[in-house]
Amino acid sequence: MLVLRAAAPSPFARKVRIAAAVLELDDRIEVVPADTNDPADSLRTENPLGKIPALVLEGGAVVYDSAVIVEYLDTLAGGGKIIPAGGPKRFCSLTQQALADGIMEAAVLIRYESVWREPDKRSDKWIAYQQDKIARGLSAFESALPEELSDIGTIALACALGYLDLRFEGAWRARHPGLVAWLDLFAAATPSFEETRFRG
Repeated sequence: MLVLRAAAPSPFARKVRIAAAVLELDDRIEVVPADTNDPADSLRTENPLGKIPALVLEGGAVVYDSAVIVEYLDTLAGGGKIIPAGGPKRFCSLTQQALADGIMEAAVLIRYESVWREPDKRSDKWIAYQQDKIARGLSAFESALPEELSDIGTIALACALGYLDLRFEGAWRARHPGLVAWLDLFAAATPSFEETRFRG
């Protein structure tokens, strides 16, 4: 049994969980919660960076981060399933994943800034810098909506939008009607999107 160290609200862990479901590997993975703030959590020995997600293989080796984990899972499923095997489609999918991951990273950093820093020490300039990344990323996707619904680029995008809904009350939706409609299509085609939604 593979062990996925994760936290339920994490968009990166959600990306891995959806990828596993699409690849029909989810029954081979046990999801074990990780506390990134606990020095005693074994996560820090599994991934020296102390970051999630991390996938512990049956032999004890560990694969991280989410982009590497989903490539491992795709290979485990036979390859070329959610990451095209080659050509322009492969690099389109991987580039979309990188852009969606960047949106998630920026959103997580904003969340950390507001949760972990004292109000008088928060940087409006830093928050605006991250917000601008998100705005540019969303605009890029809005202007060229993905055609796929089940590759790693679109799985990552759906998780990014889901995290913006979770932490920022879906403020992105008003300016991006194309992405709103696209996400509805993705959710309808991908049951694991709803199944992995954090409701805490």
